[in-house]
Amino acid sequence: MFFDALNPGLEGSTPVVLKIGGSLSRHAAALLPVLGVVERARRPLAVVPGGGIFADAVRDAQLAVAFSDHTAHRMAILALHQNALMMAALSPDLQTLEWISELKDELHKGRKSIWLPLRECEADADLPATWQATSDAIAARLAERLGGLPLVFIKSRPPHGDIDPASLATEELIDPVCAEILERSRLPFTIIEAGQTSVLTELLGTDLDVDAQPGP
Repeated sequence: MFFDALNPGLEGSTPVVLKIGGSLSRHAAALLPVLGVVERARRPLAVVPGGGIFADAVRDAQLAVAFSDHTAHRMAILALHQNALMMAALSPDLQTLEWISELKDELHKGRKSIWLPLRECEADADLPATWQATSDAIAARLAERLGGLPLVFIKSRPPHGDIDPASLATEELIDPVCAEILERSRLPFTIIEAGQTSVLTELLGTDLDVDAQPGP
């Protein structure tokens, strides 16, 4: 299902920030078709992965050992790095980058990249070091820092109610910090269910069968 909110400017070759939900990394059947579309997209992309199974391990470790939320936050961001490296291994056309200046350059050249966010996020006061700021907030903050780019969330389920940021946070489809960023920046955003690869194909200008898998 495709959800259009806040008049997303996704026409032409407008670059987008693409958040791939961490839950997709738990199942190859969910992740691989999405990566197949993304890898062959003609639209410039900055991909932000969720933490997925790697972030789950951080949560489990914090429950077991009781270290601080600040430490857990840094470890969870590193979980995004792990997921990004896995996605890049599955999609060789996607390069991993750490600096926003590098992402801007690649988007300007019409290319696709996966962001490794730790260096840029550590000193960002708009991302509190708690579980209230997840990879959704990190993606929204990136879209904001890239000049208000449209933001596409790929989720394992659709919204059940209204699609304004506050309602999405209430039903825990996005985190509260992400909702705040979307509201204050008026970022255009779209939510797509992972199974709707035909919608993603059209949105990203991907010229391939929707069932294609990543790889050469």
